Amino acid sequence: MKEKKTFYITTPIYYPSGSPHIGHAYTTVAADTMTRYKKMRGYDARFLTGTDEHGQKIQRKAASEGKTPIEYIDPIVDVFKNLWKTLMIDYSDFIRTTEPRHIKGVQQIFQTIYEKGDIYKSEYEGWYCTPCETFFTERQLEEGGLCPDCHRPVEKMKEESYFFRMSKYADQWLKFVEENPDFIQPESRRNEMINFVKQGLEDLCVSRTSFDWGIPITIAPKHVIYVWFDALSNYITALGYGSDNDELMQKYWPADIHLVGKDIIRFHTIIWPIMLMAAGLPLPKKVIGHGWILVGDGKMSKSMGNVIDPVVLVDKYGVDSIRYFLLRELPYGLDANYSEEALVNRINIDLANDYGNLLSRTTAMLQKFQGGIVKAPVTTDDIDDALLALMEETPAAVEACFDDMKFSDGLAALWKLVAAANKYIDEAAPWALNKAGNFDRLSTVMYNLCEVIRQVTILLAPVMPTIPAKVWQQLGISEMAEYHTWESLKEYTFPVDVQIARGEPLFPRIDLASLIIEEKPVVEEVKEPEYEPIKEEISIDDFAKVDLRTATVLACEKVPKSSKLLKFRLKVGAEERTVVSGVAKHYEPEQLVGKNMVLIANLKPVTIFGIESQGMLLYAELDGKLEAIEAPTVKGGATVK
Repeated sequence: MKEKKTFYITTPIYYPSGSPHIGHAYTTVAADTMTRYKKMRGYDARFLTGTDEHGQKIQRKAASEGKTPIEYIDPIVDVFKNLWKTLMIDYSDFIRTTEPRHIKGVQQIFQTIYEKGDIYKSEYEGWYCTPCETFFTERQLEEGGLCPDCHRPVEKMKEESYFFRMSKYADQWLKFVEENPDFIQPESRRNEMINFVKQGLEDLCVSRTSFDWGIPITIAPKHVIYVWFDALSNYITALGYGSDNDELMQKYWPADIHLVGKDIIRFHTIIWPIMLMAAGLPLPKKVIGHGWILVGDGKMSKSMGNVIDPVVLVDKYGVDSIRYFLLRELPYGLDANYSEEALVNRINIDLANDYGNLLSRTTAMLQKFQGGIVKAPVTTDDIDDALLALMEETPAAVEACFDDMKFSDGLAALWKLVAAANKYIDEAAPWALNKAGNFDRLSTVMYNLCEVIRQVTILLAPVMPTIPAKVWQQLGISEMAEYHTWESLKEYTFPVDVQIARGEPLFPRIDLASLIIEEKPVVEEVKEPEYEPIKEEISIDDFAKVDLRTATVLACEKVPKSSKLLKFRLKVGAEERTVVSGVAKHYEPEQLVGKNMVLIANLKPVTIFGIESQGMLLYAELDGKLEAIEAPTVKGGATVK
């Protein structure tokens, strides 16, 4: 028997400082869907997730509640595991960084790199962000001495530490990324990481002595291993690296996909690969940095008071609907806005009106016109050929998207077939065929509809795991497993003379007026944001000197060698202008193209990073988050008064 091809996918291991939210759910549902898809395609697929349990932040949190770190962590880990059960996440392994297997493996990789001469002892003095568990140099900090990632205050640290010679591997890393263009995805993240490394890598502090909640270094027990060095190693310690049994390591490494949020892609695409280079281990094949699910145009966080609890959503709308919404709504590599109204519209339009109604109409007509029996096709028509041609093309289109984890695009391609089948019903008019006694034509139309539903349901199975069994029951093929497989998509093969069993609608329509879930924190109370004080008064004449204009964004791109700046090409009336704006931490360039923003048009030009900036774009700022000021329907050049 031919051995199955392997596939290994991981999520980040989640930090248990609070309850998981819908952002965690997206990453894990996406990885689970990919695993189910690969298994249906015949792969030996392995899926790893888990929790990252060390670090200063956990130790401080636990102490503030009068608990030991493990007492604080254990109940939160249970919450994560229960959520994954609720979302039907079928992981192969769940690793905790407090497990002996992980501790031993981390100590092994540290020792291996140390013995190679790539870890050395020195003294660290610099800036540390406890929430991000990350060190920054002075030049990396934001204005005001804030963390460039989370925009919170940082702390000055000075302590004896071990350092990893990251700088030694910069050229090797650049060469690898050049030779493996798909390693970092999407391309915008790849370009960002290349620019970051080309600015110069510094050696990484990889141990701490100012706290003890971490993995001790065997040669220096007073030191604990830096939490990111510890956490990133989970992808191989879960496969037995550092143990007496590395059979899984030999079978599944290197990983096919590390799936992470865009906020931690630097750690996974720079630090982790360089650790592996130093340890003499193969690098993962691909790292995908997905976008964020935003609430009110801002990233979810408990402190912002906008956390959405996925358990509440599943209880209200069902696991399949939530999984579908998450994967359909988030475009590949981009952010997506969450609202309960958007969720309900997806359920009502895509699932109830389109897919659910296709099944309901088909089974109702089969019951009424053919006594519930699916009969063999007899005659053909041009509209049959068009539908069946699209059905034949759809699996390949879905596979091409799913293989790259472009689930939103794959589901959009699938829904073209769903829409075509609903249109086919209207055009073929089975009720008219029945009334006219054209039963040969009727049996062909009903057979084609059953086959389309069968194929759509198979293609949906990785996304919506409980739906297929319900559909097979209604179509009368529950016991015919050979008609449920991905392989069977190659055949036009619905069985004849089966008895359908029409059931309840898969997705009852939801009344928008019934919405009751408020988008508010599920763990902490909403904190009143701190607004900057109003500045001293000016006269109307002072204000009149400022010329505010709308400006249409024609193009936008990141400024090379800068992690903060975006370069805009703007249309302002009859002229075009270039403006540089420090908002790369808040927007991807493609999010801003086409917007009509507000520009201070009469500022003296300044040169920033070698680019002449001809004005200043306006943003609102709250709690470190910037949001563009827009005039959505007013094209560039209009006066703002």
